[in-house]
Amino acid sequence: MAFSSKDLSMTSANNFCVKNKKRTFFFSNTESVHVCEGEGPSPRRVQTLFLITHFSDFQLACFGSFFLHESVFFLSGLPFVWFERAGWLSNYKIQGKNNSPAAQEKCIVRLILYHFGVNLPVVIFSYPVFKYMGMRSSLPLPSWNVILTQIIFYFILEDFVFYWGHRVLHTKWLYKHVHSVHHEYATPFGLTSEYAHPAEILFLGFATIIGPAVTGPHLVTLWLWMVLRVLETVEAHCGYHFPWSPSNFFPLYGGSDFHDYHHRLLYTKSGNYSSTFTYMDWIFGTDIGYRKLKALKRATVENNQCNKIYE
Repeated sequence: MAFSSKDLSMTSANNFCVKNKKRTFFFSNTESVHVCEGEGPSPRRVQTLFLITHFSDFQLACFGSFFLHESVFFLSGLPFVWFERAGWLSNYKIQGKNNSPAAQEKCIVRLILYHFGVNLPVVIFSYPVFKYMGMRSSLPLPSWNVILTQIIFYFILEDFVFYWGHRVLHTKWLYKHVHSVHHEYATPFGLTSEYAHPAEILFLGFATIIGPAVTGPHLVTLWLWMVLRVLETVEAHCGYHFPWSPSNFFPLYGGSDFHDYHHRLLYTKSGNYSSTFTYMDWIFGTDIGYRKLKALKRATVENNQCNKIYE
């Protein structure tokens, strides 16, 4: 959206305001927001100005967040449904088994019901908490240093809380009555990342929102965190390990190969409980089976190479 001179006006040498029919916003040039003859704020701020002058904080935080989540989740997850059906990129598929179209469709239908029946109400009812803790959508935008620091903190905290929550869900009673729903798909695909019992959605969803809830971030930071978290969990459940998979470049990152092992073992002690990183499982010894399997595969590959040399 372009703002005309009627929308932008200087209030002093160091400040300007943006007016629309609903609200007037005042910003300081000390926040690197510049208004010069014939130009407006930077594109990033123009986009933010458009949102905050056309939608309320409640609408942006609740319905805007939900729309962004659904868009990123289904756009990143649906391609793996098509890959599996068409047999594309099968060389990179971790397991040889495929899900039937009926099983995939069941997952998608349940997801839509859960998202509208559980996720959206949670977002709406948690809004007062985020608002109380200082979440805002107004300018100025936070610096990239602040955004990156908060995102890193969220990933570390989420991984810690998720690990212990996930281990609890693998106790016999909770696994049987709650977590087994998520493990209906022993061969996961991207969309199965959020396929779970409603109680688990609430329980493990706490790990994702606790960081933003205690820090009260700018809405832009919250949205970035949500996008990264969705992409991470879809990748972990995608069922494919590519040469460009993040785990090939970041040693502590778990990824699809790490989490696929967890789904292949349909028992209460499958290990590999972390959501993003691997160090919690390494510290508490819950990745022993996975590491033994990886060592066995490496030894098999090395033996095959030696046999080829001496043939």
